[in-house]
Amino acid sequence: MIAPVATRGLAVGSLEGGYGSSPVLHGVTLQIGPGEIFGVLGKNGMGKTTLLKTIMGLLPPRRGQVELLGENVTGWPAYQITRLGVSYIPQEKSIFQDLSVEENLRLALREPSRFDERLIAVAAWFPFLTARRQQRAGTLSGGEQKMLLMARALLTRPRLVLIDEITEGLQPAVATRLQEILVEERRTYGTTIVLVEQNVGFALALADRYAVLKVGTIVETGNSSDPGARKTIERHLAI
Repeated sequence: MIAPVATRGLAVGSLEGGYGSSPVLHGVTLQIGPGEIFGVLGKNGMGKTTLLKTIMGLLPPRRGQVELLGENVTGWPAYQITRLGVSYIPQEKSIFQDLSVEENLRLALREPSRFDERLIAVAAWFPFLTARRQQRAGTLSGGEQKMLLMARALLTRPRLVLIDEITEGLQPAVATRLQEILVEERRTYGTTIVLVEQNVGFALALADRYAVLKVGTIVETGNSSDPGARKTIERHLAI
C-alpha cells in the first residue's frame, strides 16, 4: 500500500519493468518522504538505472504504480513528469556537445526571463561555468560536463531530483563539492533527492536512508546513520 500523500515525495508500489521482453524490475516498492535524500545502491546490472528511467517515464512500467509529489504518474511521458518539478540527471553525459555552456543551461528553463536570476545560483555552485558561458560544452572535461548536468538540473529549482551515478569517474574533491551543493539545495528549498550510486561513502554521507537493489529486487533497506550500514551495503555489493 502507498502511504498518504502528505508523507511522501516519491512512492513506487510493486513496480515491474524492463526493456522489450526482458524483465528487469521485480516488484520494487519504495516510499520516500518530501525533502528526504534517499540512496539506491547496487552493483552494475542490478536495475538501478532501469528503476530511475521507469520512474521518470522514459520506460513504461509493466505493472505497479509510480507516484511523484502527490500525483499518480504511472504511464505518464517524461515531459509531463518534468512539468511537476522533477529533474533527472542521467548516468550518460546528455549535454548538447555542440552548444555552448550557456545554451545548455538556457534549455533547462521554460521561462527564459528567469535565466539571469537563476544564473546567480550557478555562479555560486560552479563559478567556472559562468566564466566559460560561451565555451562549447563538448570541450569541457568529463568532470566539468557532469557539473554542467548538475547545474542544468538544479537551475529549474526542482522539487524532486533523480541522480544516476553522478560520482562515476569524478575526483574526490569534485564529488565533495557536489555533496555540499545537494545538501544546500535540500536545506534551502526542501528538495527531495534520489541518488543511484555505487559509491557507498558518497551515498551514506548524503542520504537519510538507503535501499540495496539486487537483480531488480530490493534486498535491504536502512538508515544511513546506522552503525553497520556501510558494512551491510558492501556485503551485498561484494556478492
